[in-house]
Amino acid sequence: MGRMTYSAIPVEIDDRPLRHLEIVIGSKLRRREAFLFSWRERPEFGSGRGALWVAPGVPLRFSYSTHSAGEINERWLRDLEIAANGPRGLGLTAEPAYPPSRR
Repeated sequence: MGRMTYSAIPVEIDDRPLRHLEIVIGSKLRRREAFLFSWRERPEFGSGRGALWVAPGVPLRFSYSTHSAGEINERWLRDLEIAANGPRGLGLTAEPAYPPSRR
């Protein structure tokens, strides 16, 4: 289980999806684009969801429980990028079946 910490707000996410989110979020922030990011809370925190307005200049840290999150699924990245640019913002979706590539 990895963790994304935005300002002082920790969000726990499995390593593999977190690595894909890191790529998409990093890309958006390099372009100085702000966006909404939402997730489902883990069962021990209730059955709701959380959301953050992610903007450049706010401290952001990604940490992982494993050394490697495996190969990158380019199709998943594209799906996440499309969502991040849409009105509902970036949300964690299930990984689509697709041959992964190295990145």
